[in-house]
Amino acid sequence: MGILLYNSLTGKKEPLQTLEPGKVRFYACGPTVYHFFHLGNARMFVVFDTIRRYLEYRGYEVRFVQNFTDIDDRIIQRAQELGISPRELAEENIRYYFEDAGKLFIRPATVHPRVTECVDEIIRFIQDLIDRGHAYERNGSVYFDTSSFPEYGKLSHQSPEDMRAGYRIEVQDEKDDPTDFALWKAAKPGEEWWPSPWGPGRPGWHIECSVMNYLYLGEQIDIHAGGRDLIFPHHENEIAQSEAHSGKTFARYWLHNGTLNINGEKMSKSTGNFIMARDLLERRDPRAVRFFLLSAHYRNPLNYTEEALDQAEQALSRIDRLIRDLDHRAEALKAMRGALDRADEVPSTRGRSDVEQIRSAFIQAMDDDFNTADGMAAIFDGVRVVNTRLEEGGVTLGDLRLYRDLFVELLGVLGIPKKEEERLEDEIERLIAERAEARKRRDFARADEIRDQLRHRGIVLEDTPYGTRWSYES
Repeated sequence: MGILLYNSLTGKKEPLQTLEPGKVRFYACGPTVYHFFHLGNARMFVVFDTIRRYLEYRGYEVRFVQNFTDIDDRIIQRAQELGISPRELAEENIRYYFEDAGKLFIRPATVHPRVTECVDEIIRFIQDLIDRGHAYERNGSVYFDTSSFPEYGKLSHQSPEDMRAGYRIEVQDEKDDPTDFALWKAAKPGEEWWPSPWGPGRPGWHIECSVMNYLYLGEQIDIHAGGRDLIFPHHENEIAQSEAHSGKTFARYWLHNGTLNINGEKMSKSTGNFIMARDLLERRDPRAVRFFLLSAHYRNPLNYTEEALDQAEQALSRIDRLIRDLDHRAEALKAMRGALDRADEVPSTRGRSDVEQIRSAFIQAMDDDFNTADGMAAIFDGVRVVNTRLEEGGVTLGDLRLYRDLFVELLGVLGIPKKEEERLEDEIERLIAERAEARKRRDFARADEIRDQLRHRGIVLEDTPYGTRWSYES
């Protein structure tokens, strides 16, 4: 059947059918760079990075665009508070974005356009909407006329009447209708501005994404993604202005990730109930943070607690331990046997079957609307299968390599790299070697003494038929 996506526009799962065979035009809303991004933002960035990775894993060529909103009311306000220019603030926080995103193993987009780089194109786009009867100018600002687009409300499944009921009518509001929205904002004193046919000003928020899509992906795209909080008004307004401009369907599929709560409560800066991703990454394992952010289906809410992150670390350590065990056994097997029989390097029929079934279960889960929770469950089922095989014995060197490569592969699809090899200090390496010699001499008192000494330093030893394994105490 192939990949199924839940389309927020239609409210149902649909098979992925791209505009161009084998290619995906994918746009995800990026950050407004007035500060570091918080953990809720991190979930969105990780989720759509993972979906991009999975599409590529399934053989698609993905052109992935993620914007930076680098001029905005919040940027202007914070820049004034800090006594710097909005451009300086934006540039600084874009640099911080790449630092923090890199720690979460989020790959850079194919293109990262910025609003301030696209102002000329935005002005032309707005003028086209005016010329086609979809927008009007008032006192140097330009507004989209929602009454000119009969399908307005189709993404959020609201009628214009319902929307109007939720708007507070401002005294001397210059818009023709409360649901109309700004495409261009007339400049206020002290703000950065650009010249336009309507006077000095700057772009509205919604228009930027329509224009960046148009510039870097074309009039029509396959997937548009963002947080659920962006459905209305941001994505609703994008549809209206884009389709009014082109006369074509803007995006085939709309994907929206669920909210992230902190200790059971909605994230809120006003109450202090929020976590900056940067702060969390300074004290917790980034691999485990990413693992946690993918531990629920992307459309479902996710609740952060320290205990939940502890559980993510423990779960990930099970996979790490197996990969290390497979590497260790492969090295020990080669050392024990010397020149290996070529047949031993070939995976067994059972090993090939195990890998095929584990990979198939993972793909089946991920094909069903990118269900990372079930994809992880398939990986852990595989961990149990392989551990059973190791206990039963009869595993060839080829099997060990095949199993190991499979888990590295599947973690890689989720954007979680293999844990870097841990290096022991020379003194600890010497103690492990000394203990091995003591055991050969049957000096078990000295061997136990060294084991206890290492344990006090957080090093746990495990004696196996394939030699002594070590790990840091969890």
